[in-house]
Amino acid sequence: MNRVLVKQRCLYLVAIIITMAAGLASRAYGAVLPDFVRDHFGDALWAGMIYYGIRMVCIQWSRARAVLISVIFSWSIEFSQMIQVPWLTELRSTLWGALILGRGFLVMDLIRYLIGIGCVYLLDRFLLSKIMRL
Repeated sequence: MNRVLVKQRCLYLVAIIITMAAGLASRAYGAVLPDFVRDHFGDALWAGMIYYGIRMVCIQWSRARAVLISVIFSWSIEFSQMIQVPWLTELRSTLWGALILGRGFLVMDLIRYLIGIGCVYLLDRFLLSKIMRL
């Protein structure tokens, strides 16, 4: 495999880990964070992690395509929360099920996903792309 692609994928993996850690911390330490951070950052960071994951796996895709696929994926997960079949509800009641699939549909989550993806896109375009050139 091309060394540049390996370097890029490793950088996206680091971005995923940092984003995931920040998102989990926003949930775990919500009681000591400002209300705005506690209420909004977790979902935005989750969607940002999705963007970085898509960039890592599909490195040849444009950033615009990764944004589009990230939004479609994130929104699909959110809209799936309107489906209330017993096995899916049971899965969502677990820690991992709730973290990945969420629990209930909220329009505000759709906005949080857009903002999160937009923010990490900007980080990717203006910061990560410069790091990759080093």
